[in-house]
Amino acid sequence: MDTQNTVELDRQVRRNAVVLMAANAVNASILPIAVTLGGLAGFYLLGADKSLATLPITASTVGAALTTIPAAMLMSRIGRRKGFVLGAAPAILGGLLAVFALLQGSFWLFVASLFLVGMSGAFNQQYRFAAIDAGSPAVRTKAMSLVMAGGMFSGIIGPQTVIFTNDWLSPIMFAGSFLAAAILGCIGLLIASLLRDVAPPPAHAARLLNAAGGRPLAVIARQPRFIAAVLCAISSYALMSLVMTAAPLAMIGCGLTQSDAALGIQWHVLAMYGPSFFTGKLIVRFGKDRIVIAGMALLVACALVGITGITLAHFWITLILLGFGWNFGFIGATAMLAETYRPEERGKVQGLNDFLVLGSAATASLLSGKLIGGPGWAFINMIVFPVVMLSLAALAWSFWLRRTAGREKA
Repeated sequence: MDTQNTVELDRQVRRNAVVLMAANAVNASILPIAVTLGGLAGFYLLGADKSLATLPITASTVGAALTTIPAAMLMSRIGRRKGFVLGAAPAILGGLLAVFALLQGSFWLFVASLFLVGMSGAFNQQYRFAAIDAGSPAVRTKAMSLVMAGGMFSGIIGPQTVIFTNDWLSPIMFAGSFLAAAILGCIGLLIASLLRDVAPPPAHAARLLNAAGGRPLAVIARQPRFIAAVLCAISSYALMSLVMTAAPLAMIGCGLTQSDAALGIQWHVLAMYGPSFFTGKLIVRFGKDRIVIAGMALLVACALVGITGITLAHFWITLILLGFGWNFGFIGATAMLAETYRPEERGKVQGLNDFLVLGSAATASLLSGKLIGGPGWAFINMIVFPVVMLSLAALAWSFWLRRTAGREKA
């Protein structure tokens, strides 16, 4: 009977993974629209002083960071399906508010609209965790990998939406694309409503009802495995944000065209999410730690290419390696994190993880603009080396402690 229950549960997990992938592809495409047009629209709305033009993009990042923990805790109370449905609402409202702000010529309303879009992005971060809520270990890992692959499609849907809808509400610039973003939010909401909440395994049911939230976060966060997982996730995401944000500016500064920069970012996004179709299988075969190490090695290779030249090929290869490194490092670290918490603790642990990861990415993004105008592109790539070394040291420390503990038990 237990075997039958496991088979049925795995079947439901696989079905949910397909729904989550589709919802991720649609809902996650809204943020690239905001990032692509946020600075341009800010520049358009401001008067003579253009120094705050990128503030709307910053607002979206802050909105995501501040909402990560509330989003995770809300889902732990009302379930994944209702949580994702509610999570699509800020994107819809944000898109409509952006249209209104552009029609009214209000910069601060536009900033508020992208803050709402960012809030919805925090719920999108929960897709990968929803894939590993239940099921056998192999099925959970492959499900998470499939869900992450939805991000590859969002990288195509978002930019193409900008291209095909920017003139919808002409002559008001950019308004048509944000109306399309609101429509995408509605579609994503409908897809998310198809999700089925997977009941916890019977062995865990009583514990979920009686555990009163599990261990304190301070206890969980002191685990070496937790520290290594979060640090590797932060490193992967922050380095990706740092180098990716600076790359287009560096390319333009080196005499390349905006089209060259746009194509470089497109290949980067495809490299970020494309490997997700098989990353889960690689984790099952080689283990989480080795995949994270491979991701860190790819980040180092990315930095080496970035330092050695400033031709178009150097920039594009740098961005592609950056995408691969982020994929292996971030997905591997997410799988590692799942080992550190009990089912009743998942909401607060996942929320804390995403808050730290997105907070570090926002900081890296802000620093990127200052560094590219100061020390420059080569210095930005040099930052990769010490950060990777710190992550690998934490991973080795965690591995050594686990191995020592295993010997003591034996």
